[in-house]
Amino acid sequence: MISAPIGRTVTAVTSALVLTLCLIAARPLVAGDVLVFAAASTTEALSAAAEQFAATGAGRVRGVFAGSSLLAKQIDNGAPADIYLSASTAWMDYLSERGRIETASRRDFLANSLVVIAPEGSVASAVDIVAGLADGRLAVGDPDHVPAGIYARQALEARGLWQALEDRLIRTNDVRMALHLVARGEAPLGIVYASDAGAFAGVRVAGEIAESGHDPIRYPIALVSGRDNPTARRFLEFLATPEMAALFRRHGFALP
Repeated sequence: MISAPIGRTVTAVTSALVLTLCLIAARPLVAGDVLVFAAASTTEALSAAAEQFAATGAGRVRGVFAGSSLLAKQIDNGAPADIYLSASTAWMDYLSERGRIETASRRDFLANSLVVIAPEGSVASAVDIVAGLADGRLAVGDPDHVPAGIYARQALEARGLWQALEDRLIRTNDVRMALHLVARGEAPLGIVYASDAGAFAGVRVAGEIAESGHDPIRYPIALVSGRDNPTARRFLEFLATPEMAALFRRHGFALP
């Protein structure tokens, strides 16, 4: 199979993602359904939580998973999300300042950490990222707007590596695309969330990044204003149970 150049690959995935968001958000919802716009890094865990919620007979939950920045802008433009789960307090603040979330419902739901990943079977080390890259590039979420990339930039700056690596980044529109690039061998190293690395085949953790080098990674969650969906409130309460805390821990997340 002939692989497209990385730049075109990321652009194509981004365009497809925007189209997918529009199509999913535009689909009619069955009465009582809950539409959650959630950070890409929560895909498996939140999907499992939604299945357990549905099994109780309380209602059906549909997830739209993408970069927190893209989702926040979709909500600000009127996308019919009931709940927003962000990997960034800044993007939740963005919606709060615009009156798009119910402030009283907002809380810090999850925590995470960063790791350096390499393709499975690779001998690349994170001890010296520059040397580990050799002639390759570092896959990260776009530091201009993707939370994982913003945290990654902070960590690289703390280690004095930002200037050396800024022009060697593959900037992706969510953390999952960075994972795919490393798994396919299109990037020798990437910086992603620890929860993602543990759930994704084809990559291995090459090193952990000290939390002292970046802002705390928190996932705030809140109801979207104006939706008035009782099932969404029940799902938010369901996520606060000890059983759900245990589920998200199994998926590699921590609690704030």
